[in-house]
Amino acid sequence: MPQANHEPRLVVLAGPTAVGKGTVSAYIRTHFPQVYLSVSMTTRPPRPGEVDGVHYHFVAPQEFDRLIAAGEFLEYAVVHGRAKYGTPRGPVERALALGQPALLEIDLQGARQVRETMPEAMFVFLAPPSWDELVRRLVGRGTEDEAEREVRLETARRELAAADEFDRVIVNDDVRRASEELVSLMDWRPSAL
Repeated sequence: MPQANHEPRLVVLAGPTAVGKGTVSAYIRTHFPQVYLSVSMTTRPPRPGEVDGVHYHFVAPQEFDRLIAAGEFLEYAVVHGRAKYGTPRGPVERALALGQPALLEIDLQGARQVRETMPEAMFVFLAPPSWDELVRRLVGRGTEDEAEREVRLETARRELAAADEFDRVIVNDDVRRASEELVSLMDWRPSAL
């Protein structure tokens, strides 16, 4: 049900590794251009095919630390015990001020931080259809070696246990359906965008 005041809504999307957060976000980017998709910043190196400024802003650890000190992030965290990820504050606040619904695709730690700073946002957990499907997706993407997969699966176990912290759970059994359900949670008027 849309909000009566037609204010744009910030939706925070989180879920375990390999659940398809990036795939859902890419679908929304293509099919719902009126939704602002935040581009996270990270200290990890790009994966094959990732483009700086589109998939992530890739920065050196020193630059990331400078931005933390300057208060430039809505949230930031060390993910999988390795790389830092964060959501730049300015672009999200500008999109909402312009009346554009915004989507943050972040990890569980980041979602918890955003809940502290922006409790009015809607928090959505993207869940896999099953644990076996999650493992299949992680192995199938072929971007991590065996040791990295084990780290990510251990993190995924903890993240799945946190689903009840979220306002809604969407099962990613079909990218189009999951994406459309996610967008339906945002208040936006196509004629106004």
